[in-house]
Amino acid sequence: MKRLRSDLALLFVLGFFTLFSIVCSDLVISKLDRQIDLSSQIVRFTTSLKVENNGAEAVSKVLLPYSETQAKNLAFLSVTITEGKGKTKTSSERLPHDVSHPEGMPSSLTWYAVSLPEELGKGGSLTLEVKAAFTHLLTPFPEKITQADAQLVAFQDSAHYLSPYAVKIQSLTVKLPEPKVESYTRLENTKFSGSEIKYGPYENIPPFSLPTILVHFVSNKPFSVAQELVREIEVSHWGNVQVTENYNLVHAGAELKGEFSRLDYQARPHVRGASALSSLVARLPARAHSICYRDEIGNISTSNVYSDSTKTLLEIEPRYPMFGGWRTAFTIGYGLPLQDFLFKSGGKRFLDITFGCPMNDIVIENLFVKVVLPEGSNDISVVAPFSIKETRETKLSHLDIAGRPVIVLEKSNVVPEHNQNFQVYYRFSSFSLLREPLMLVFGFFLFFVACIAYVHADFTISKSSPSYIAKLQWDEVKTAIQQFQNIMNRVLVIHNKLEASLRDLSRTGDVQACKAARKTADAFLKELTKESKPLLSFLQSSPQALQITPKVDELVIKERELQEKLMLKHSMVVDSYEKKSGGRDIDNRVAAVQQKIALLRQEVDDLLELQGELDTKLGAPTFVNGMLRHFHPVLSASLGVGVWYNRRDKVHYHIRGKKTFSLTGDGFVNFNVKGRSNINKELKQIDYSAATELVWSIFNVKKDQDVRIKLGYNVIDKIPYMQVRENNWTFNIDQNRRWTVRYDL
Repeated sequence: MKRLRSDLALLFVLGFFTLFSIVCSDLVISKLDRQIDLSSQIVRFTTSLKVENNGAEAVSKVLLPYSETQAKNLAFLSVTITEGKGKTKTSSERLPHDVSHPEGMPSSLTWYAVSLPEELGKGGSLTLEVKAAFTHLLTPFPEKITQADAQLVAFQDSAHYLSPYAVKIQSLTVKLPEPKVESYTRLENTKFSGSEIKYGPYENIPPFSLPTILVHFVSNKPFSVAQELVREIEVSHWGNVQVTENYNLVHAGAELKGEFSRLDYQARPHVRGASALSSLVARLPARAHSICYRDEIGNISTSNVYSDSTKTLLEIEPRYPMFGGWRTAFTIGYGLPLQDFLFKSGGKRFLDITFGCPMNDIVIENLFVKVVLPEGSNDISVVAPFSIKETRETKLSHLDIAGRPVIVLEKSNVVPEHNQNFQVYYRFSSFSLLREPLMLVFGFFLFFVACIAYVHADFTISKSSPSYIAKLQWDEVKTAIQQFQNIMNRVLVIHNKLEASLRDLSRTGDVQACKAARKTADAFLKELTKESKPLLSFLQSSPQALQITPKVDELVIKERELQEKLMLKHSMVVDSYEKKSGGRDIDNRVAAVQQKIALLRQEVDDLLELQGELDTKLGAPTFVNGMLRHFHPVLSASLGVGVWYNRRDKVHYHIRGKKTFSLTGDGFVNFNVKGRSNINKELKQIDYSAATELVWSIFNVKKDQDVRIKLGYNVIDKIPYMQVRENNWTFNIDQNRRWTVRYDL
């Protein structure tokens, strides 16, 4: 406050001494209307000047002076020529202006010389509209308040326009955020109405006439100041522009005095925290996607997104309400479609995107915009609607060799008026677009060749080494399991033939044919049992099959029990037909046995897995009940049908399929192609996925420990991922840092 008063007093003295000594050009301001908007922390001046040339010589420039305080905090200045009024009002392009040092003018002022498109001749006139935005002109007074106090601020200026030219008639309107004023300076022709204070009109005002005015008023809007904002805009020619914005935010209003009560704030937030910063709204492009809001701790869930055909609004809330003097740091990120922001012109590509902050009413003390172009970009140039500082950096990312060029644009004292489009032009060859995919293909090819060479190479010192013997034993176990699976499939076929003979009996009544089918089935089952005995003995004695043997034994027991029940049912039905029993009596007699058969058949036929996992994105458990049936043990293909449930989305169904191509003779290195489709209860497709995978299985890394490493690529979402599985534990992670840990029961 003292600094502002001394500044204006100095200008008053300078004006008093120079009023009669300085001879300006013969320009006269015939009419001047000035509006000062104090509704936010950014003070906006809108001045309309009708300038007349009463001299004999033409004039090409108009001088605009600003005091030292105003010049230091001037963030944005725009000068246009206007014609007409109201709805018929038109404006020209912005006129160029530069800092000037006119002779004979006070050196304590900062002068801007506005260049006119055409010289203003004798007797000519034009109307200029000057728009200026200032920061840090509002001073909290008092500087510290309690949680229950309203925020009061003071603003000081002059009732007359600071000008080196005589003004015939002028007026000033000060717009306040609300009609609550502690005090204001009363001069001649002063009127306070609603939330506006009007000074004037005043006539025949000489140059540098500066009557001071002071307004002390209520302004509960938070003073959000980003001490530093770093915007990184990364261009990918594969279809996406990724924007990441890192904010270091402070509430620059009146500091909080005393303790903060969360209870009082939640009960009456508009009274016990009227000036606190509780939320911010970012206006993003219409097709923004993959929006995130996080800080150093992690994801912040207090955010909402609203979108329509013209915009996307991101509403965010800090982890705590911010009072004066409080600070926070956070990051928002989002993706944009490449075709909306990258274009071609004259053999060059250019990025056309906004420069400033997407949040209104935020003052940015230091803004850094980093544009990361693809590796290989050259002949880079920047076109911006205002002056900025430009430097160059290099960023190394995945699959880069020399690094990606980074254009760093820096500007201080940034306001929403700076949120205009700028362009970055560069050249990029089409061949460079294929460099990274070719590197991936070549890298995978070398990896496959190395894996094939490793698997086929014999690194053992002796054929009697433990690792070589363990491999041979595991091959024998796999062969035995495959043979046992073939036998079980043949047993199930015989079971089906027994059931078919009973259906033929009910249709034809031929008991002898049914008994013959039973006799044939008995003979086949005895033969298959005989074939399976040496396989079972081998698996039970092999140390490599310790984890598999319990499952095999359980399957044998269930199959024998199923076989006994089928034979019992067959005997009961044949006996009933011989006794001429009715169909209903037969059904009642075998009902209990049939129920047990159905249960056992389900246990034998289906492989049921129950898995539990914690989804770190949803923050909720996910339960998966998947049923997988192998149609043929020789073919490396499978089809699955299952039910998917979690607490948020309820019940879904899914269908999945997979085809495996073995890259090595022992099947340790495979290439998978798989897909999945999720369907809701109305049998409508929710989403789908497809992926390719390279799988390396390592058996017996240690005793009873198997490891499987899987590198995959999601074709639909274009996201690489990795999976590591050790026995029952599975760890998944993808490029977006989403990870899951799963344990199979």
